[in-house]
Amino acid sequence: MIKDLKIAVLIDGDNIPSKYIKEMMEEIAKYGTPTIKRIYGDWTKPHLAKWKNVLLENAISPVQQYSYTTGKNATDSAMIIDAMDILYSNKVGGFCLASSDSDFTKLATRLREAGLQVFGIGEKKTPDPFIVACDKFIYLEILNTPVGKPGANGKTEKKNLYNITPKVIRMLKNSVTDAADDDGWAFLGDVGSLILKKHPNFDPRNFGFEKLMPLFKSLDAFEIEQRDQNTGRFKLIYVRNK
Repeated sequence: MIKDLKIAVLIDGDNIPSKYIKEMMEEIAKYGTPTIKRIYGDWTKPHLAKWKNVLLENAISPVQQYSYTTGKNATDSAMIIDAMDILYSNKVGGFCLASSDSDFTKLATRLREAGLQVFGIGEKKTPDPFIVACDKFIYLEILNTPVGKPGANGKTEKKNLYNITPKVIRMLKNSVTDAADDDGWAFLGDVGSLILKKHPNFDPRNFGFEKLMPLFKSLDAFEIEQRDQNTGRFKLIYVRNK
């Protein structure tokens, strides 16, 4: 990811719980610098009162949007219009759309067509069309969930593997095959990039692991090899299917 990427963070206040805001902003900072931070909602409604303090603490600008008609989400429309204005201003290189609402699917697609990176953040109930329209989608639930700790043997405890299904392992093996050289070895960074292209909501933290390497290391279906760089500063991690 481009660490100096300027990101516009647009939050659907009707759709994102305020309890996640601190972890959410810390997560966004991993991918770039949030230069525009706005949250949309009808601030006359009592259910948004919890946002008041966290907005001040995180320098997020509230945008008032009255509900003109019952059953219509005016907040979504305001957020989409602002996103297009920001797009044409050429002030950012990426967007973070925080919502679990599939109404933003077309917006995410349009922003990517314009060459911008799009990060989605929402709850696990988020519909698939919005997830796959983003370059990367992060589930809110994993942001404050503890990940597995390495045991005495250096491997993460097996209890974290409860939701690694045969389907997931098959996807990992296929990705290794697609990125592998003639000897079957694939650079782990290339494997991770390929997985994200196929499955934007893939994240090792979904399975209790902080990084991709511990996830692969915990599975008996793969071999791991560390290779020295020419500079000697870092080791390159390669993976191969058994």
